[in-house]
Amino acid sequence: MTVFRTGKIRAWPVVCIGLMLCCINACSEKPSSPATLAITGARVWTGDPAQVWAQAVAVRNEEIIRVGTNDEIAALIGPQTQLIEADGGMLVPGFIDSHVHFLDGGTTLASVQLRDAQSPQVFAQRIADFAKTLAPGEWIIGGTWDHMNWGGELPDREWIDALTPDNPVWVMRLDGHMGIGNSRALALAGIDADSPDIAGGEIVRDADGRLTGVLKDNAMDAMLRAVPEPSPRQLDAYLEEAMKYVASNGVTSVHAMYDFSWDSWLSLDTYIRARKKDALITRIYAVTPLKEWQRLEDYMATHGRGDDWLQLGGVKGFMDGSLGSHTAAFLQPYSDTPDESGFLLDSLEDLHAWIAGADAAGLQLNVHAIGDKSIRDLLDIYYEVERENGARERRFRMEHAQHIHPDDIPRFRLQNVIASMQPYHAIDDGRWAEDVIGAKRAETTYAFRSLLDDGAHVAFGSDWYVAPATPLEGIYAAVTRRTLDDANPDGWVPQQKISVEQALRAYTYEGAYASFTEDRKGTLKAGMLADMVLIDRDLTDIAPETIRDAQILKTIVGGELVFSQ
Repeated sequence: MTVFRTGKIRAWPVVCIGLMLCCINACSEKPSSPATLAITGARVWTGDPAQVWAQAVAVRNEEIIRVGTNDEIAALIGPQTQLIEADGGMLVPGFIDSHVHFLDGGTTLASVQLRDAQSPQVFAQRIADFAKTLAPGEWIIGGTWDHMNWGGELPDREWIDALTPDNPVWVMRLDGHMGIGNSRALALAGIDADSPDIAGGEIVRDADGRLTGVLKDNAMDAMLRAVPEPSPRQLDAYLEEAMKYVASNGVTSVHAMYDFSWDSWLSLDTYIRARKKDALITRIYAVTPLKEWQRLEDYMATHGRGDDWLQLGGVKGFMDGSLGSHTAAFLQPYSDTPDESGFLLDSLEDLHAWIAGADAAGLQLNVHAIGDKSIRDLLDIYYEVERENGARERRFRMEHAQHIHPDDIPRFRLQNVIASMQPYHAIDDGRWAEDVIGAKRAETTYAFRSLLDDGAHVAFGSDWYVAPATPLEGIYAAVTRRTLDDANPDGWVPQQKISVEQALRAYTYEGAYASFTEDRKGTLKAGMLADMVLIDRDLTDIAPETIRDAQILKTIVGGELVFSQ
């Protein structure tokens, strides 16, 4: 050891004392506690621009404590650490589904399955078979049928009346904007041949004026009031099934738009009940009706905005209906029905008043707009409301934003309006959309690339129950745009394809940004919630058309394993 001298006095005693003090201090410091969970040997896509790729992640309780190499994480592994060896699988932030109807989705899991019915005969037989499992008087709901599967003919109550004499039937089209009831259900709803037409909806009649049983948009309200409310026990069961389903698909958070099948506040009560019981395994941003924004404002004044598990503060409204129901509002008529151009569900004056009031109350707007007219009208309202209420970090959202006029694409970035979109719809509707709106309008239908290239925020979701809550299929759809009928191997409107990493970001960080929670989730880095998904292959290193074949291996929420295979 080098001995330092100061004049005639040796300095080594001072050095030794200093070293002794350092040792005492070091010994008094408690060693860092080990991780409660560690994942090693992974291809980690963090979503964090400062460190996009890594090998391993360490978690302590609910939060990530380190992201790095296998060796760096090994130093944090102790005897009680739960270790997951990824064997080269891809680890990504937990998927955030930015648009679901959560309990409606749970209901459909236990109801008649009509989504893939390929003919009127199969449609009717499945309802008849399901009726045999019910007691007389029990309602048949759910369904999610698609008349495009058998050429576009709308169903008729005569298809099912004789098969369901003892049970009311009300089954929805998969888009939620029209449904069909049998004669018994129509009678219970008080709908008959003399029922007047409904503004913002349609009671469908045949050429002779006879009720077909099909109701569209606002005309469905009487039927929805007639369907009996589920019990709290039933709603709890729907929630449990919904959480299990999304966990199996890698979804750790959902933005739960209000449900159609009952009073939407029953859904919020269900989420609150589960949170009090510590029974949530999915993080929920619960969004309530725009028209009742004052009710949410009053509730939050007493109860606050929630926590990491259950968040409040969003309201959902509607500008128009859907493309498949011909109720989406367009600037020009539909190509296949030149006498129709869709319609708004409420007046622009009412919509403006509701949006302005909710925004002034500090609530986040999540408004459904599908046709190019409704999209333009909503952008106009958002612009006017921001001028009226003053500048703040409000993050207006447009749900679906499906058929954008090219002139309006830059407005999303300029007005900071989040496009909350559902890529699965593109490969579903792409089978028939050009017949309905023509090739020119289709060029900016589900315009993922155009919006991202212009710098807009795009958050992805599913619209479950309308479409499956399967982010891997959503990524596949956004990257390939290959329609479900495989008629477009190079992609439908291929210029709107995006990259795998862009799609991952839309399902993670952007979903967090769209709910003001990007400081807690959406990326994998120290201090963030430990919400992660392990996939069996690296999505960035496989043929795009095989993305939908990938498997979710594990889903982790708050450092806890909620799904494993």
